[in-house]
Amino acid sequence: MNAVVSSASDSDESTHSASRIDELAQPTHDELARQQFVSMLRKRVMVDMAGKMRQVYDGEVEPAFRAEKGRAPADGREVRRAMLPNPYFKAWSALRYTAQEMTWWSVLPQVERNLPKLVARVQQIGPRNRVGGTLRLDPDVEIPREVSELDIHLMPGCYHTEHGADDVAQGALYTYGTSVFGSGLKLATWRGGVAASIARWLAIAHPELRPLKLLDLGCTTGSNLFPYLEVFPGCEGYGVDIGAPLLRYAHARAETLGHKVHFSQQRAEKLDYPDATFDVVCSSFFLHEIPVKSTRQVLRECYRVLKPGGIMVHMELPPSSETDPYYTFYLDWDAYYNNEPHYAAFRALDLRKEVLAAGFAGDAYFARRIPNYSTVPDEQFEASCRGEIEAPKHGNGASWFIFGARK
Repeated sequence: MNAVVSSASDSDESTHSASRIDELAQPTHDELARQQFVSMLRKRVMVDMAGKMRQVYDGEVEPAFRAEKGRAPADGREVRRAMLPNPYFKAWSALRYTAQEMTWWSVLPQVERNLPKLVARVQQIGPRNRVGGTLRLDPDVEIPREVSELDIHLMPGCYHTEHGADDVAQGALYTYGTSVFGSGLKLATWRGGVAASIARWLAIAHPELRPLKLLDLGCTTGSNLFPYLEVFPGCEGYGVDIGAPLLRYAHARAETLGHKVHFSQQRAEKLDYPDATFDVVCSSFFLHEIPVKSTRQVLRECYRVLKPGGIMVHMELPPSSETDPYYTFYLDWDAYYNNEPHYAAFRALDLRKEVLAAGFAGDAYFARRIPNYSTVPDEQFEASCRGEIEAPKHGNGASWFIFGARK
């Protein structure tokens, strides 16, 4: 592997104490107004209109299907076929697609205008690293077809496209865009709602766990990695992703936040770490973006690189077995319109079967919902993590579905 490595050195303290890289590309007044509009448009589509669409299904589409077939739709595919001709679904789907595109369009001018400043900051951090994290990039890594041939999430350029030397455009686009994407639902922050929730669940459900090394697969720009390091002080973070621009940006974020993280450009299906390296292996919103064949390889790699007693935990959208036919149809919209063709196939998997096939013991498997940490009182969150009360039902980030196993 051809590596570009950043390691600790005696740099000027003022350089290290500079603001986070996220703060270098502030939007203008007009850019911010546009982003706020897009966030509110997404809220309108994903909350208000989505609720109305369910009413349309319950009141019109499902009764018509039942009258014709003598039964209710059996699965999400049948719901989809019944909903496709409906004018409300057509309007909702068109608006959702447009809002998804507008998410990225609203931050593109901000990124492009500030790109020289962002690249300069990344170049400055590289040789002036005090925290001790590293960045390994491999120019010969094979970019998988599901990335190279698709703009996943409709994000222009996807995760891997580079526009120049030391480029971070895709990292900045992803970071600012996902903030716009989620802020209409009051869930997305740079601290990572998903990882903050899972890390605290781990600490409550497994108080004996004292991880020294944690690996995040598909780490993008670190938002769902850094919160683990805050919950588990002294834990060393590792992040793997396929996109060099994402990793450069993530490395700069880690260094300015004071997190010791080792980022590496490689494919999660064939990691270059030795056996039994990590205490925790995790991912967030990653597995549904790769083919089922790759998911199985990733699960085997998770087993291989985990230490005995280590924990694998993945956050994903709930499997079809956990959702009714309508909600399955609703979630699988992304498989048809959001450049995530493996989404529905992943949700159809028997996850327990897949985890056991990767090498884990049957009694070590778990799958459950946990509340979103930032939207429930601490007492309720802790009680749910201990299994004393149920987490909120799926929908708009009220809870997260996690699955995994202990080795």
